[in-house]
Amino acid sequence: MIIKGFKLGMMLQLAIGPVCVFIFKVGGNEGLIAAEFGVLGIVLIDALYILLAISGIASFVDKGRVKHILRIFGAIIVAIFGLQIVLGTFGWEVIPNVKLFDGIQSKNSFLEGLVLTASNPLTILFWVGVFSAKITEEKLTKKDVYLFGTGSVLATLFFLTVIAVTGSITRYFLPVEVISMLNFIVGLALVYFAFRMFIKKA
Repeated sequence: MIIKGFKLGMMLQLAIGPVCVFIFKVGGNEGLIAAEFGVLGIVLIDALYILLAISGIASFVDKGRVKHILRIFGAIIVAIFGLQIVLGTFGWEVIPNVKLFDGIQSKNSFLEGLVLTASNPLTILFWVGVFSAKITEEKLTKKDVYLFGTGSVLATLFFLTVIAVTGSITRYFLPVEVISMLNFIVGLALVYFAFRMFIKKA
């Protein structure tokens, strides 16, 4: 069942989203360690959302007005991250840097990963749909559901680690100007994701 969850998780990761471009950007600018801090933050929130989905707490989020408010809030958060990256290419800082774990400069990548992933709590509803379908179609037990969720979380960890490694490799052979341009594009991509979240109908 873990394998099934992993396969589904990998399929979902192929739909490139804001967290993916964020991890690639961190890997390219700050290296693998900082990017992995970001991955850890993302995985923790994903795991939390899956647990909430399994426990049924997501029924609160499914209310129309709550969904609308959360979507707008999420769009604002993603837009802020996008603008931060865009302005960062010109040397301006929006979110201050902090040091984590004995002076390793992470530039808040762990916290940013947490916030960026948490900015889309409607993900819980997606997982509710997935688990409901699986329970109905395959008659999964509670244990099977948790194993399936574990596989999905492991897929997130694996895929984003690959993205982090890929991003960190680029910093060794791409000119600074090219990396700066990539950062600018990533920032614009996040703003675009935010715009789509904002205009999406309930």
